[in-house]
Amino acid sequence: MRIPIIRGLIERRVLVNYRVDPTVLAAMLPAPFRPQVVRGYGIAGICLIRLKQIRPKFLPGILGIASENAAHRIAVEWDAEDGTQCGVFIPRRDTSSRLNAWAGGRIFPGIHYRARFEVLESDSSMHVVMQSVDRAAHLRVVGRPASRMPDDSIFPSLDEVSRFFEAGSLGYSPRAVSGHYDRLELVTRQWNVEPFAVEHVESSLFDDRDRFPSGSIALDNALLMRNVEHQWRQGQPLCAGDYQVAPA
Repeated sequence: MRIPIIRGLIERRVLVNYRVDPTVLAAMLPAPFRPQVVRGYGIAGICLIRLKQIRPKFLPGILGIASENAAHRIAVEWDAEDGTQCGVFIPRRDTSSRLNAWAGGRIFPGIHYRARFEVLESDSSMHVVMQSVDRAAHLRVVGRPASRMPDDSIFPSLDEVSRFFEAGSLGYSPRAVSGHYDRLELVTRQWNVEPFAVEHVESSLFDDRDRFPSGSIALDNALLMRNVEHQWRQGQPLCAGDYQVAPA
């Protein structure tokens, strides 16, 4: 059984975004995905999201659950019958919720791994540490809300980076069956982001120099969202065998 629509509140969402050599990202991506390129760079990152009142659409908010969650993401595109599609490939999701970990990949899309989160947060600062129970993933992000984008970002304005990530609301993540990917779409009632200044970031994925050699990846920007009503909508899973890889 799958629940077609899940709703709730994004109490806080931070997107920490890297600019990456697209050839490095291409080597990590399964077919049919390829890196989405912006001014010569691929885009990858971390999503730290605190959810509240998460429940099936037909239930009241008081019956919803809350959780801290983390995801590693890569901006991708792929060819479909109706043209080039854009979204994100999510190689791993981690959650503080035992229910999310059990239900992910069963009742709603996306395998979720159990993790422990330590969060120190106020209106002016944030410090989040995540360690997965299986010890395979680790994150640490320290930062604060900011008034402007970094001067060296490949995105020249907050409006442009906001539009880029709003358009990438469709995500695919691996299923238990190789070559099959669950689809999950984020639909928001409003889309408002503000700059977020990262003072320190650690990632077991993006700090791995076997995957990301020195000079192939750099922190580009970060964004903050607060108190956003939203829905998660599942769709038809993607099977790599249904697609042909375009020639390089």
